[in-house]
Amino acid sequence: MDAQDDTLDIIEDETPVAGQETGRQEAWKILVVDDDPEVHHATLFALEDTQLLGRPLAFRHAYSAEETEALLRTEPDVAVILLDVVMENEQAGLNLVRLIRQDLGLHDVRIVLRTGQPGYAPELSVIRDYDINDYKTKSELTRTRLVTTLTTALRSYEQIRTISASRRGLDLIVRSAADLFARRVLKGFAEGVLTQIAALLGLRPEGLLCAQHEPCASNAAPAVPDDELIIVAAAGRYAPCIDAPLDSLHDGHIVALIRRALNERCHQFGEDYTALFFPCPHGRDAAVFLETGVALSETDRTLLEVFCVNIAVGLENVGLFNDLNFYAYADPLTRLPNRVAFVQAIDDALREQHDDRQSRSVVLLDIDGFSEINDALGHQQGDQLLLAVAQRLASLPEQVTVARVSGDVFALLGPSALLEPGRTLELFAQPFQLGETPFLVSCTLGVADLAEAGGSGLEAIKNTNIALNRAKVERRGGYHLYCSDMSNAARERLLLHSDLRAALDQQGLGLSLHFQPQLSMVDSHLTGAEALIRWQRTDGSRIPPDRFISLAERSGLIIPLGNWVVDQALAQLRRWEEQGILLPRMAINISLPQLRHPDFLPFLRDCLDHYRIDPQRIELEITESVAMQEVDLAREALARCKNRGLCIALDDFGTGFSSLAHLHRLPLDRLKIDRSFVGDLAAPQQQESAGSSIAEMIVRLGHTLSLAVIAEGVETPEQQTCLQNLGCDEAQGYLYGRPMPENEFVAWVAARR
Repeated sequence: MDAQDDTLDIIEDETPVAGQETGRQEAWKILVVDDDPEVHHATLFALEDTQLLGRPLAFRHAYSAEETEALLRTEPDVAVILLDVVMENEQAGLNLVRLIRQDLGLHDVRIVLRTGQPGYAPELSVIRDYDINDYKTKSELTRTRLVTTLTTALRSYEQIRTISASRRGLDLIVRSAADLFARRVLKGFAEGVLTQIAALLGLRPEGLLCAQHEPCASNAAPAVPDDELIIVAAAGRYAPCIDAPLDSLHDGHIVALIRRALNERCHQFGEDYTALFFPCPHGRDAAVFLETGVALSETDRTLLEVFCVNIAVGLENVGLFNDLNFYAYADPLTRLPNRVAFVQAIDDALREQHDDRQSRSVVLLDIDGFSEINDALGHQQGDQLLLAVAQRLASLPEQVTVARVSGDVFALLGPSALLEPGRTLELFAQPFQLGETPFLVSCTLGVADLAEAGGSGLEAIKNTNIALNRAKVERRGGYHLYCSDMSNAARERLLLHSDLRAALDQQGLGLSLHFQPQLSMVDSHLTGAEALIRWQRTDGSRIPPDRFISLAERSGLIIPLGNWVVDQALAQLRRWEEQGILLPRMAINISLPQLRHPDFLPFLRDCLDHYRIDPQRIELEITESVAMQEVDLAREALARCKNRGLCIALDDFGTGFSSLAHLHRLPLDRLKIDRSFVGDLAAPQQQESAGSSIAEMIVRLGHTLSLAVIAEGVETPEQQTCLQNLGCDEAQGYLYGRPMPENEFVAWVAARR
């Protein structure tokens, strides 16, 4: 028949074999549905060896609606259906269209209706509602028109498939993005990437993802360099390679391909493989290798381009999260676990201790004199020392968790037998190498048994730190073991500190001054009084001065507390004057922090002016031990006070280690013999005791330096007599009067009159 424009004739021939393929190239599947076998033969004859849009045709055949449904359920990838309108009945073809579109959900396949009875044309609504590609009478389908109709249908099918694939791919990208972004660990994210890419391409996962090694919080040094490429995730036959370096992969082609993608920073597409590049702004770029088996279509490449944008953003987020995670749980300098991670390690150990009877210890290790090392050598050398200490501690057995919990404090957690204090201190017996210089340092330990340290990681660190602080005060270069009494004492100190601060914030609520008279040993007349602070808490308990004053000195409250005493003492002096009581002198104790403070002297001057007090009536008492701590500073500060007309007394004299040269340089008016020496003065037969000799020496020294001498703690007539015989100028003590509140002191003065 004419190859160009002859009508189709029904040709007798053998029935074609369903599923027959032509050539190796992927073929278009054409389904012929007609109850007349001659139509099948004629269609095959007309289209034999025909290629459309560069691909051969593969025919499938069905002779009824039932056969068509069964075939489409097993082979849904049919491109075009040539469908007879009238088969078993007049509506068979149209009913089959409804089934294909609605029940089977095959919306991509193109349907060309054919009928040999033009009177049975489908309604326009059917064509519109069921997406029928074309409608022809069998007499119209010459070979040329059949080829044209199929070409149009196949082109439409290909476009729809591309759009559908893109839509499904984009939908998968959107849905997978949420899943991938939820995976905040690189390993889990990488596994998700492989799975999602394979699903996007309709392939089995067969490939791997490489990324640069991540930093981690660990005792041990990293097994591979940070810039080494690691197989983070793998699927299929590559699964055993997870966590291995890329260069360990026994396939030079894959290694070279991945490195080329990373070096050229672009995707690599081959006939049976794909390598995708994922940039990461944090420097940990990644690449994916996939076995595709075939070259990817342009549509697949486009989808991958879109997908890779999401992956790159996801990798950036994972990188940021990993960095946050690292800095949240690791020390950036030493890469050891930080305080947060160490607390978690203790919590884990506490949960396990019910099943593990092994004794465990918590140790805090403080490098002695580290601040001085920083000041002398610089922070860079200080960091090198910290790294050296971290490396030496990392040599402990793997059962021991090592962390850096603050500047120069490291923490250890592990079996008590491995953390015996003596063995831990021995780690510092050998010098550390700082550059070319060996440097020997010591450390101080606080040690606590895990079972006694507390019920949580935070409590365990707190209690171990109490032991460390005790060791730093009492045994530098040694250790102190924690006990529950320390915690109770620390808690009480904290409460005292809080209450004392509250008292100062409320204008000295609960604080008061008591006054102890000072008398002349010549005629017993009143020469002055010493202002002594007292504190009664809101619960009625009285706190001894030595307890809360030392607490104030350690906590920095000594400045406001000392200022309160100065203000109240001068205010009291003014009130007594207004009552007609003229006290020659008011002695006030001051501390070294007060003397050092630049605002102390201006504050004192303002108080003197405000209360209109002659400076010569105020005597500042400073203890000998405090004055000798910083002699030059004390001398300069006391000289400024002396120049203002104030008197200066050296308290507790004889208990310190002042030399005559230092004593001579201080601008003093009075020496005060410590009560410990006065207590040794008793009956006349004991006047040759050591106390008597020291008291006599102090009196003679004072008079030699033109200083008045006053003795404190005088309690008996015998002590008074002895001091009079030694030539002591003044005295104070229980023999004359205890420290008294204002009203009692006024009564005492009135009684002496």
